Amino acid sequence: MMQTCSFNARTISRFVSAAAVAIVVCASTDARAQSTATGVPNAMQGFSQNRDKPIQIDAASLEMRDKDKAATFSGNVKVVQGDTTMLCKTLVVFYDNDQSSKKPAMKSATPGPAGSSSIKRLEAQGGVVVTQKDSTVTGDKGVFDMRTNTVTMHGNVLLTKDKNVLRGDRLIVDLTTGVSRVESNSGRVQGVFQAAPNNAQQGGNAAGAQPSPAPGAPGKPLKLNDLPNSRKRNG
Repeated sequence: MMQTCSFNARTISRFVSAAAVAIVVCASTDARAQSTATGVPNAMQGFSQNRDKPIQIDAASLEMRDKDKAATFSGNVKVVQGDTTMLCKTLVVFYDNDQSSKKPAMKSATPGPAGSSSIKRLEAQGGVVVTQKDSTVTGDKGVFDMRTNTVTMHGNVLLTKDKNVLRGDRLIVDLTTGVSRVESNSGRVQGVFQAAPNNAQQGGNAAGAQPSPAPGAPGKPLKLNDLPNSRKRNG
């Protein structure tokens, strides 16, 4: 039977806001398979937008391992907050019941059986999919590290926004600096971005006005290396 666990938004808000910034669509070009960008809208930012709304976790089972200080949600795990949804096969929450810790941030009424615990790390595994409106992020595994304030998505990372697509093997985000990085084992990050329609062509050219040059035909896919103002690093 499917179990439903509802968490108070305040108890997990810091985790959610961290995750919100984690998955960032990176639009800059890098021949060494690393691309950086900040502040680009993406599906995970929906958690931040909905931070005051309750978080609901649905799973087939919940296993508590107090000796390991871990709680595991298993079986078609679904996390919902507002209009943002995360799906995965398992979600493992690692916590610390040591009340003498100097960093008591991120308190949660669950998962620790002692009733009050500090979340150290979360691992979403198995077909991780985060969706908000027309934005989607997928990967094999997502790790949210509260101590280092970083988030890493591993394996077959795919970021989409409307018809824009970016692929890589890893997505690493430093939440302190707000810098994200996409890496690829093959040596190159792949992306396809939709060219915006030319306003002059849509509304008709003014008398004697020349249409603005465009990197590609309006409405057609635009390859990452064809983006205007892109910069490549040499070998």
